[in-house]
Amino acid sequence: MKLDILAFAAHPDDVELSCAGTLIKHIEAGYKAGIIDLTRGELGTRGSAEIRDKEAQKAGAVIGIHARENLGMRDGFFEINEENKLAVVRMIRKYRPEIILANAIDDRHPDHGRGSKLVSDACFLSGLIKVSTQLDGKIQEAWRPKVVYHYIQDRNMTPDFIFDVTGTMEKRVQAIMSYSSQFYNPESNEPETAISSKIFLEALKTRALEYGRLIGAEYGEGFVAERTPGVTDLFHLR
Repeated sequence: MKLDILAFAAHPDDVELSCAGTLIKHIEAGYKAGIIDLTRGELGTRGSAEIRDKEAQKAGAVIGIHARENLGMRDGFFEINEENKLAVVRMIRKYRPEIILANAIDDRHPDHGRGSKLVSDACFLSGLIKVSTQLDGKIQEAWRPKVVYHYIQDRNMTPDFIFDVTGTMEKRVQAIMSYSSQFYNPESNEPETAISSKIFLEALKTRALEYGRLIGAEYGEGFVAERTPGVTDLFHLR
């Protein structure tokens, strides 16, 4: 299956927290999108890898994605090495996306910045015909996405552009709350974490409101571009 947009995440829930509205809006417009999680988030304080596997599938269904896979790299310890680069290259060549969304370039969790660099490197390598990969016993053809955009996560960053996600907030929150083991749940007996408080959810909405305000919309999601974006129609700019 060829996808238009492929979002990579160091952990299940990274996409839901940062760019789910962008995916929802594109899917509703008829584009095909998918998510590749690098790890199962097994080091998370609350829940377990098995629980998060199920939560990720539930969240993906809410967003409406066409594919979701998990590469099973080691949460907290995966490296930017040949093995992991090739694992990402296989996914890029399998789904042949035009656009890649990746983790924040720099963030509080070290996996985010490392995952960002890993995916960026793999996007370049995926376009080289002399980098050989196979999937299900078949040789894959080279494929390089047109652009790589990095969504913004915990740390505040100045976005290179903001995407209008007005009308998607209800679905986005539903996707986030699919991870019931991780986020606000007054009935949970597990330890409280930086993301399990009610205030955290309110902060996410506040950021979306602020990004929206900057572009004259209700809600927005911010992205950092690896290369300066170009436009062909000035009337598409706000």
